[in-house]
Amino acid sequence: MAFIDISLPIREGMIVYEGDPDITVRPALSLERGDPANVSTLRLGSHTGTHMDAPRHFIDGAAGIDTLLLDTLIGPALVAEVDAERLIEPAHLARLPLDRHTRVIFKTRNSSLWDRSSFAREYVALSLEAAKILIERGTTLLGIDYLSIEAFGAVGHPVHKELLGAGMVILEGLDLRRVTPGPYELYCLPLRIAGGDGSPCRAVLRG
Repeated sequence: MAFIDISLPIREGMIVYEGDPDITVRPALSLERGDPANVSTLRLGSHTGTHMDAPRHFIDGAAGIDTLLLDTLIGPALVAEVDAERLIEPAHLARLPLDRHTRVIFKTRNSSLWDRSSFAREYVALSLEAAKILIERGTTLLGIDYLSIEAFGAVGHPVHKELLGAGMVILEGLDLRRVTPGPYELYCLPLRIAGGDGSPCRAVLRG
């Protein structure tokens, strides 16, 4: 069975969500300078590239990234292709084979946005009504192929708060360009940042 890496390489100049910190990778120690090893200094936001949101991201005093249950982050997942133009609505969900899947990853037209050199505000996101339906269905992990599950500029961030408040894990910034929709095994682990609001992670599908 083949493994497919669906995480973005972290590098200087990569796309970040508008307003988030840019990435820098600088040598702290260098063999070329005569140091005993190569060691880099990394500067990046906690929601850089392929990353996970913890409840603390939008809910003050809520659980941090280090408390997420590993059983939720590894296991069967459905990659579901959605033809939404701007929002994934209940009508889109009704056309998907979501039964028996508690981990759902949306592949949308967002996948083509990774070919751009700058952040795109017009990405496909999840509507609040669809978020509530996924919670009712018992979804435990939800992923999408751009840097946010929520529409750009959404006042009050209701989708994030609804999902995170229900204990759902949000996985954002996935690269699904080489992925055919269908069932897979998902392996995805964030850095164990104590009390962290989120973390970059390595996400891999096996199918």
